[in-house]
Amino acid sequence: GKMARDMSDKDILKMEIEQLQKEAKNTREPVSKTAKELCEYVEAQSAEDPLIKGVPEDKNPFKEKGGCTIT
Repeated sequence: GKMARDMSDKDILKMEIEQLQKEAKNTREPVSKTAKELCEYVEAQSAEDPLIKGVPEDKNPFKEKGGCTIT
């Protein structure tokens, strides 16, 4: 797409209107319902979540390879 600085004000407003029209079509749900569903989903997935259960050292792709020596 074009960069905003290359567009006229009219083009920018047209894009904003199109975006708002898309958003207006979304079905809305009360937060009281979606928050509960989100909590249930997170709890159901927690057994597989590496941020909760951790990652074994040998399977950690981000583990530092070797130390650092100061001479």
